[in-house]
Amino acid sequence: MIRSVGFHDFLAGFGILLMLEGLLFAAFPNWMRKAMQSAMASPDNILRTIGLISAVAGLVLIWLVRR
Repeated sequence: MIRSVGFHDFLAGFGILLMLEGLLFAAFPNWMRKAMQSAMASPDNILRTIGLISAVAGLVLIWLVRR
């Protein structure tokens, strides 16, 4: 198994992501279903823009925490 700190941090972050997503589905299944239907109905360019903004916001957050 790879023991690098970066990979360890990546796995920890991925675990947190899965935990939060799972909690949302468990606590608000109807709301999550509506959110997925809304995403399915959204144009690709909107989803790409939201995805890019989220990725940049996550990167900035990681940078702020790690500096």
